[in-house]
Amino acid sequence: MKPIEIMINGLPGNVASRIADRLVNDDRFALIPWSLTGPEIEQPEVSIGPVTVRLVRPDKKEAAIEEIKATRGRFITVDYTHPSSVNDNCEFYCRQKLPFVMGTTGGDREKLAETVRQSDISAVIAPNMAKQIVGFQAMMEYAAREFPGMFDGYSLAIKESHQQGKADTSGTAKAMVGYFNAMGIRFSENDIIKERDPEKQARDWHIPEAYLGGHAWHTYTLVSADQTVKFEFTHNINGRDIYAGGTADAIVFLNRACDRKDKGTVFSMIDVMKGSKP
Repeated sequence: MKPIEIMINGLPGNVASRIADRLVNDDRFALIPWSLTGPEIEQPEVSIGPVTVRLVRPDKKEAAIEEIKATRGRFITVDYTHPSSVNDNCEFYCRQKLPFVMGTTGGDREKLAETVRQSDISAVIAPNMAKQIVGFQAMMEYAAREFPGMFDGYSLAIKESHQQGKADTSGTAKAMVGYFNAMGIRFSENDIIKERDPEKQARDWHIPEAYLGGHAWHTYTLVSADQTVKFEFTHNINGRDIYAGGTADAIVFLNRACDRKDKGTVFSMIDVMKGSKP
């Protein structure tokens, strides 16, 4: 089977680099040697396994994409850039008719989805590409839908810790707020306790030193009004390998959607995991 051509944007960022390192060794994919990067990046290229990838700054991206499109067939774009560029990148991909997998968090998510719906392409958009975490979220969504008010009277604490370079609050933690709200708890995104200080992460959270530069630790604690009942959900991820598998599945899924000539459809990781359209 012919490999799926992919362009990974966000290099030389940590997440994009780790995803690229994994996918360049996957026979299902062929890495296009170009990557859209931020205006602050000065280096001209980066090595990903045997592939030398040219880094393209924002003022050169239009010309770069035209050059790629002139020499390549269809390819899937994978976005692991910066939260501040999410919506601009989405508009660019839609304008250039580039089906994409958006693993970057942040931005205006409603506008993000609407931009795709009004376009001639489809995309997989997910705040978390880790399939197991997505499955956990699906269970919480089910509980929120089927058992509204289940935790009436309970208090909630959400703590999340990510590497110092993560600019925004975890998209997974923000999604969980909505589920707990539906289950009867008054809580806002502003109440999330967010840790980015490596010293505190090592001292207070006991996160292994090897993973201070790349981790995702979350704890959701619910306590009854009379303090006699406590529920606690925790998921701790060290490193970034878990996201590569989900990203690969999303690429394969979106490529099949392109084969069907789907247009204007926003897929989630739940859709990817089910292997069907929403």
